[in-house]
Amino acid sequence: MARWQRTLFIMFTAQLVSAMGFSIIFPFLPLYVQALGTRTGLSTEFWAGMVFSSQAVTMMVASPIWGSLADRYGRKLMVQRAMFGGAVVLAAMGFVRSAEELALLRALQGLITGTVSAVNALVAASTPRNRTGYAMGMIQVGLWGGVAVGPLAGGWLADTFGFRAAFGVTGTLLAVAGLLVWRWVDEPPTLASPEVAHMGFLEAWRHVLRSTGVMPTYMLRFLSWLARNILLPVAPLFVQTLLPANAPVSTVTGLVVGITSAASTASAIVLGRLGDRLGHRRILVAGALLAALFYFPQSLVQSAWQFLALQALTGAAAGGITPSLSALLAHYTQPGEEGAVYGLDNSVVSAARAVAPMLGAGVAVWFGLRGTFVVAGLLFIVVAAAGAWLLPDSFTSHLDQADISLRS
Repeated sequence: MARWQRTLFIMFTAQLVSAMGFSIIFPFLPLYVQALGTRTGLSTEFWAGMVFSSQAVTMMVASPIWGSLADRYGRKLMVQRAMFGGAVVLAAMGFVRSAEELALLRALQGLITGTVSAVNALVAASTPRNRTGYAMGMIQVGLWGGVAVGPLAGGWLADTFGFRAAFGVTGTLLAVAGLLVWRWVDEPPTLASPEVAHMGFLEAWRHVLRSTGVMPTYMLRFLSWLARNILLPVAPLFVQTLLPANAPVSTVTGLVVGITSAASTASAIVLGRLGDRLGHRRILVAGALLAALFYFPQSLVQSAWQFLALQALTGAAAGGITPSLSALLAHYTQPGEEGAVYGLDNSVVSAARAVAPMLGAGVAVWFGLRGTFVVAGLLFIVVAAAGAWLLPDSFTSHLDQADISLRS
């Protein structure tokens, strides 16, 4: 097994375990806020929103800085920082005494974690450029596999052992993921040119943003995440309208989320590998068009099984979008600046995660719950059109042959 393949396998496992850990708290976090209560007199609903948004905002600010530090001091070190730091902060959340303390720790979590961008940077730096789509697809499988399993485990842990115990399990899983990386990952030597290696933070960011194709790719990343997350605040309410009274709404909603994530997981590695052969821009455009095609009918469904089936198809179609964009970023930029590239990328994703719930709630108020599916479909149409028109027709991989020889 080549060194890059061994690194990919370990990072896939670490991504799976860490994603499971982070997502364990998703099902009960608002309920935990409610149980803690507040000390400032502000509403529980306000602090529940702050618990989610504070983490996204601080991560948006911190990710580019951590990314540039990764290019200087090592990407493996940044992965360990994110995982071990997350283990400490998430475990500490089990000991908070108020919603305000929880929101503060969530903001701290956003500042010191960012495992997705750190893992992407390390994998991109370790993988030959002609296999980037396959590698990013594998990492996507680890991410969405963990996200699919984590909430199910978290709900059971919270119901069986209580909210605080679930945070202890989360911290343990993140520590295990960090130990996997510390023990078995060997970071490859950097291939950065002297020009890239001696850049400061701002200069490195400007260099990345000036690279051909990068700005449109970041724009497409923002729009695709916006489209996929716009349903977060309305999905349970919509499921409720499709079910009879006293039906298990939370269970059905969790099933929808799990099956959609599983479909994305299954398609990501296949479409990532296909992108290496046919071109990642083609996979991106086709996936966005199919996702739009499957979103529009969801505004007309009359039963939960119809919604579940269409969500699964949407997840499968959209599964190729994330690895395609990650692979395109690797191809459009130079070796040695992966940390800055994926740090900025994670900042873009965090911005979309902060905006999407507000946009979804606003659309639901103005156009009804079913209108959110139409808007999501239109966003994917924009992604497909912009991908076809704005992304370069072809790309030149930097130092591909050196990549292959040094990483094999």
